[in-house]
Amino acid sequence: MKKINVGVIIAILAMIYSFSIIVSAEPCNIQISMINQDPYPAIQGDYVKVLFKIDGIRNTECGTVTFGVKEDYPVSLDPNVENPITIKSGIYEKDYNSYYLAPYKLRIDSNALDGDNPIETYYSTKTASNVVKEFDITVEDIRADFEIHVKDYNYVTKELTFEILNIAESDVEALTIEIPKQDDVSIKGANRMVVGDLDSNEYTTADFEATLPNKETTINLNVIYTDSINSRRELQKVVDFDPSYFVDRNGDKKSFPWFVIVIVILIVIIIIWRIIKKRRREAERRKRRAMA
Repeated sequence: MKKINVGVIIAILAMIYSFSIIVSAEPCNIQISMINQDPYPAIQGDYVKVLFKIDGIRNTECGTVTFGVKEDYPVSLDPNVENPITIKSGIYEKDYNSYYLAPYKLRIDSNALDGDNPIETYYSTKTASNVVKEFDITVEDIRADFEIHVKDYNYVTKELTFEILNIAESDVEALTIEIPKQDDVSIKGANRMVVGDLDSNEYTTADFEATLPNKETTINLNVIYTDSINSRRELQKVVDFDPSYFVDRNGDKKSFPWFVIVIVILIVIIIIWRIIKKRRREAERRKRRAMA
């Protein structure tokens, strides 16, 4: 009976074991998904909480995994927030999950557009570097907009009246109209007026004392208001002015003061009549004295 070569058997077993490890080892395959956004939609200028799921983190072939959110419009992070985060791959949780949940608190830019806004995340593993994944943050536009026109202008009193309509879906508070310095428009007195709160689809007016030219021109306005998250906002408006609508109106023509003249004449007549009557009484008294 032939002796079994122990060394050969050990070598064969080692080869089989090594081959099984190679076959069974899975390559690192990280999958990133965003599973929650709160609030939905996000508000401009406010915070939004997002939860990212990093799947495949259980595989030790990934080595040390870093994950972060790119700070670029329309999102930013507070200075004390850890970004990126570092995760050691493998079984690390008591429930042996194969994924990692990464919560982030992001600030939405105050000028973010209404609807879906793209943001970028990135991750690196032992075998991959700076892999970028894009997600959408849904934002609600709370900025207001206004239609403004010249409602009235009086060339005699110099009173200029604007009518302002809130055409946005958002209500505003502390609405302020300002007329900055500009050609063709000379403001007397205050150039800024606080007209108060203005709900959606409501209108109000603002009055100024101004000297406007007797020609077509434009008036630049600064519109300042407080939005629903108590943020002060400002936008510029250009209003057309056509003097043909405001000259030679019947209401501006000075009528002859006939009523005043009639009153004056009546007063004069009464005074003269009283003087004449007084003189007649004095003449009669002198006559009686002479006859006595």
